[in-house]
Parts: sequence; C-alpha cells; structure tokens
Amino acid sequence: MSARPSIDLNVTHLLYLHGFRSSPLSTKARQMAAWVGEHRPDIEWWCPQLPPSPREAMELVLQRLQQWPAVRTAVIGSSLGGFYACGVAERIGCPAVLLNPAVDPATDLARHIGETKAWHSDDTFYFRAEFIDELRSLTPPTLTRPQRYFAVIAKGDEVLDWRAMTALCSGSKVKFLEGGDHALSDFSEHLPDVVDFLGLRPNTGERATVTR
Repeated sequence: MSARPSIDLNVTHLLYLHGFRSSPLSTKARQMAAWVGEHRPDIEWWCPQLPPSPREAMELVLQRLQQWPAVRTAVIGSSLGGFYACGVAERIGCPAVLLNPAVDPATDLARHIGETKAWHSDDTFYFRAEFIDELRSLTPPTLTRPQRYFAVIAKGDEVLDWRAMTALCSGSKVKFLEGGDHALSDFSEHLPDVVDFLGLRPNTGERATVTR
C-alpha cells in the first residue's frame, strides 16, 4: 500500500454510490452505513438508489450535492459507482474511495443492453443503448489530483481488469488484494482503511442524519 496522501479532511457529509444492478441494500453499503451510524452519527449519510440512465444518475447526485459543503464532503463508489465517484470528485474536488472501480463502463456494459434484473430484488430495468453514449460523455479524461483518491483493488476481480483499475489510480493510495472478488466479499476487513483515509474518528455524541 502506498503512503497516505497529505490531505486535510473534515468529512461531515458522506455519499455512497452503488454499482450496476446493485442498490443501497448491497452488503458494502449496509456495512458502511452501519459504521457511520455507530461511530459517526454526526455525519450526513446518503446512499441513493441510482437510476439506470448514467446521465440521470449523475444529475440526481449533483443536484443533492449542491446542498452539501464540498470541502467537507467525501464519496465512496463501488464498481460503476466508482466510475461515478471519479466524476463527482473531479467535479467538486472532494476525496473519493474507489472499490474495484469501473474504468471503461461504456465498453463493459455494452453487452448488457436490454432488460436486466436487479441484484437485491425481483425488479427488472431496461438498460438502453443510448446509456452507452451517456457513459462515454461522463468519462473524466484523467484524475487531476490523484492524492484525493484511495482505491481497493482485487486482483481476483472476475468482472473487471485490475490492471486497468491500477492505471486509473496511478499516483493514488491503493490497497491491492492478491485474491478477492468483484464484490469485495471481505469488505469489513478493509473498512478500517476506508475510515482511516477519510480521517474519520469515532464520535457518538450526536444522532445520525440519513437522507433518502
């Protein structure tokens, strides 16, 4: 793992962005929400259900973030949510944690055009061909301040290429897992590193604020 970047954080607002076909019911999202509720109840936590349209997903997120203080906001993103998290961090200049982030989702998701089933319910949604162009339009050319980012990358990811993820995160703090999987099934073991990067310290004096 590379050295921790020298970046001053005072996170009071924390956004979690789930991956393709996922939801706020994902194991990682629930584990992170539980940690915030127990140890940092003063933080405003938001993990929205993202619409299938990448354009609409980013519009939803950025509209809410207009109400948040950028200098005290952080974002965590998993898979496709990691791709979105890069866009958010580049847009508002906040720190971001990337969990097996998608690097080129326009290519990766082209084979998923059509009706798709959600992971955590019996619901289905239609992933439209025009969403591929929306993804391309959202791709940041580069990460302008790599020290803003911390990535957890599993070399055993069965969905995404860990080498592409590594190239994306060049110059950032990265935790490599020799095995692992795309879902980061052992996320609870890495959650302390996420907390440490964001500079979060336990504070149980106030109630949690959860927005939906």
